[in-house]
Amino acid sequence: MTIRRKVKKVIDKDTFQTYRKIQGTDRVRIAGMDGAELNTALGKRQRDQMKRKIQGKIVTLQPVGRSHGRIVAKVRHKRKLLK
Repeated sequence: MTIRRKVKKVIDKDTFQTYRKIQGTDRVRIAGMDGAELNTALGKRQRDQMKRKIQGKIVTLQPVGRSHGRIVAKVRHKRKLLK
């Protein structure tokens, strides 16, 4: 199953919020991606890069599970898998 959603807000490198909920949540974690903590300079840089890439844009999600109340999904933007 694939789902298309517009990204409302990038929270950090591997987590973002959508405008419409998916299976009861609007938070998505990108499968296979791990970003630095936001309290570090690297974490803030990674978040800002992801904001420029997907915030306000349409992404395609392929859910693979759940973690901490979020959907875990393979995410594509412009047909490219985010990783």
